Amino acid sequence: MTRRVLLIGGTGVFGRRLARHLAAIPGLDLLITSRDDRKARALASAITPIPGTTISGLGFDHRREPSRDIARLAPWLVIDASGPFQGAGYEVPLAALSAGAHVVDLADAREYILGYGAALDGLAREHGLVALAGASSTPALSTAAVAALTTGWQRIDTLDIAITPGGRSEVGEAVIAAILSYAGRPIPIWREGALQATDGWLDSRRIAMPGLGRRRVAAVETVDAQWLGPSLNVQSRVAFRAGLESPVEQWGIMSLAWLRRHGAIGRLDALIPALLAARRITRLPTSDRGGMLVAVRGLDAEGRLRRSCWSLLAEHGDGPHVPTLPAAAALRALLNGRLTPGARPAIGVLTLAEIEAETAPYAITTRREETVLGQSIVRQALGEAAFAALPAPLTAFHAPEGPPVWHGRASIEAGSHPLARLLRWLIGLPSAARDLPVTVTIERVTGAEGEAEVWTRNFGGSCFNSRLSVDGRGRLEEAFGPMRFGLDVAASADGLALAVSGARCLGIPLPRLLLPRAEAREHADDQGRFRFDIRLTLPFVGLLTHYRGWLAPAGGALTQPEMAEVSPLPAGD
Repeated sequence: MTRRVLLIGGTGVFGRRLARHLAAIPGLDLLITSRDDRKARALASAITPIPGTTISGLGFDHRREPSRDIARLAPWLVIDASGPFQGAGYEVPLAALSAGAHVVDLADAREYILGYGAALDGLAREHGLVALAGASSTPALSTAAVAALTTGWQRIDTLDIAITPGGRSEVGEAVIAAILSYAGRPIPIWREGALQATDGWLDSRRIAMPGLGRRRVAAVETVDAQWLGPSLNVQSRVAFRAGLESPVEQWGIMSLAWLRRHGAIGRLDALIPALLAARRITRLPTSDRGGMLVAVRGLDAEGRLRRSCWSLLAEHGDGPHVPTLPAAAALRALLNGRLTPGARPAIGVLTLAEIEAETAPYAITTRREETVLGQSIVRQALGEAAFAALPAPLTAFHAPEGPPVWHGRASIEAGSHPLARLLRWLIGLPSAARDLPVTVTIERVTGAEGEAEVWTRNFGGSCFNSRLSVDGRGRLEEAFGPMRFGLDVAASADGLALAVSGARCLGIPLPRLLLPRAEAREHADDQGRFRFDIRLTLPFVGLLTHYRGWLAPAGGALTQPEMAEVSPLPAGD
């Protein structure tokens, strides 16, 4: 039995690739559409399908009365690869379902995906049809990877997703339009265990991409953070970032985002032709290699702190095939009758294995890496016996399986010396305040220098980071940017006391005359809360900062590490 598939946007960057991919699936009558009839027919004639599948092209403008033309063509399945979906309505899926056709799209627009089920589920179920939004790199592939990595896990702490296409990959107008729609505007991010906002294409960092080296990526708008954070009860962070291989393109988009954020420019649509033209030059020093990374950290089925990663490497210019693979996997699942009727985002609908199977014709490889993280940094410095003797709130705070996010209140004193004010600004230390909300996030990481902990302290919106590790002599070391401080730590049943024993700036040791003085203490109060009291002074300057307060695990006090089993993503319909 031949199934008619109507491919909307079939001559676009992704549509062309999907058309060639579907031509290798038997039993299809593939209709490739474009607003330009000649382009559609030319592409159809250039593709040779396998026996049992036919291909034809026709002009079709889905923006003008799609219900009439879709009903006339009577497809079994409508695949929408047109884009951009930012600001789009549901006219196409409504027309497809009303005509008795299943529908799958490659949308990545957050609001479009979030409203999809509410707008279409009743109609889809009434007709016994399937409608899937986001059968693309996000959210279908990204969430399938998360589900595969976290099967049986007890807790998820952080979830980081990144995509970095090869610089020579073909980019269409729809992709540029989607990027510019949110550049410099607030977008959702799951941070400190709650939905917050960050700036699109401005919240950036350099990360290691397997097979590609280090690349800069910036926050982009997807549905992942808004959906996965609450549905998987992620304790700390869900972030989705993307990057461009060309530094000129990356910093160019980030500059436009900065200008928009500060009100210097408004709409960016008029720049699309110029940006596409500029790529003829900016892409020249780049490669045809791109990739995707999904990294998850949390407690595995045995309660061990684990970091699990899934990565994809696309070579020889095959990267633009990746966003089309979930749509092809969805078509096969429909052919097999595996998907249940209803309209919903393509989250947890397809398995990672089903999507990876579609990579076979291309220079695309995937791999998984697993790392079990060892003891906490403080436990390594103290030794097992001294650590076990600490009060319970301190062992929970410093244990690797302990909660990663702690909330509380703090009061801050700040020195008035001009140099003290300058240093506080450079480090990000907060100004003087009383009874301020404070959140401390602990992220346990591993890298070339060994294991470490990244501490992020958020005092009422004023944030600063430090990196805690153990040096070669087993001594605690804390780094603030270019400054590294050696710390002597004394433990007792009452708590911890820490003092600065040495310091380096850019690797150069500071003389003892210039060493800052730290009076730092951690203890438990009579309510079972973690208490901190940190006073830092500088030679010839005096007080730098003095902050003290209490912390409790986000979600309530703990006497034992949280061991509630994670509600997994569905493994597939």
